[in-house]
Amino acid sequence: MMDGLKNIFSHIMKLQDKAKEMQSKLEKKTVEASAGGDMVTVKMNGKKQIISFKINKEAVDPDDVEMLEDLLLAACNQAYKKVTDLVTEEVGKLTGGVNIPGMPDISNML
Repeated sequence: MMDGLKNIFSHIMKLQDKAKEMQSKLEKKTVEASAGGDMVTVKMNGKKQIISFKINKEAVDPDDVEMLEDLLLAACNQAYKKVTDLVTEEVGKLTGGVNIPGMPDISNML
C-alpha cells in the first residue's frame, strides 16, 4: 500500500515539474487577434499580457471614438480567449483532461 502511495506522489511531482515547464513555454507564446476587418490588431503573450496594438488609420475618427473603443475591446477579448484556449489545450495534453488534486492550475498562474 505504501508503495502505491509513493508511486502516486511521485507521479504528481513529475506532473508538477512538467506543468512548470509548460508554464515557461506558454509564457513565450503569443497570439494575435483583430477586429473590424483588421482595423485593430492586438498581440498578447501566454501570460495574458498585451504586447502590442496595431490601429489602422481608418479606425481613428475623432467624431466616433466609441467605435475605436469597441474595436479595441473586441480585439483584446478575442486575444484573451485565444490565450485561454491555448492554455486549456496544453494543460489537457499534460493531464489527459483529468483534474488532478495537488496539480497547480496553470491557467491561473499565467
